Amino acid sequence: MQQLQPIPQYREYLEQLYRERTLTPFGAGSNIPLKSNEILIVCRGIVQLSVIHDSGDETLLGLAGPTTPIGLPLTIVDPYQAVALTHVDVLRLSLSEVESNDILAAGLCRQMMARLRQSEAWLALTGQRPVASRLSHLIDLLSDEFGQESEAGPTRITVRLTHQQLANAIGTTRVTVTRLLSNFRKEGWLSFDRQRHMLVTR
Repeated sequence: MQQLQPIPQYREYLEQLYRERTLTPFGAGSNIPLKSNEILIVCRGIVQLSVIHDSGDETLLGLAGPTTPIGLPLTIVDPYQAVALTHVDVLRLSLSEVESNDILAAGLCRQMMARLRQSEAWLALTGQRPVASRLSHLIDLLSDEFGQESEAGPTRITVRLTHQQLANAIGTTRVTVTRLLSNFRKEGWLSFDRQRHMLVTR
């Protein structure tokens, strides 16, 4: 999936804001508080976006990386949860500030287009049969969006998801994901490094 890059003016404006303002840090595993009148820009790290159902089950809605906006004004899902998967720094912007700044508004529009593309790609996974195809395509999406390529080696997916998180993303069980990952390793196109990051060779 071809990635949409932030427009230069937006990136430059964000870099200026990074220097002028204090970023809010969150440790890995921390819940990130969200407000109805505030948009957060992920500056560093990866944020998991999910919904918690009445049953207590969790559905993974997407992942937000650097320059990606998140926040309650951008969703109608309730309850909506943002959790830092890694150490995360965010820039807080009021909704009124975004609405009155053409550079911010245009840049955020492009980044929301990227989030929409990711969401639709994840939704398309639900139509894949069998489950192995859903997991295989999810790994491909993660590789496209969060992969670090090397000339001589495999693509390293920089974000680490637990077997349960992968299961939540594709609507299956943790046991099934564990079995399928083992099968993919035997097929030779998936492996893991010492930090348990996935390595993809296709």
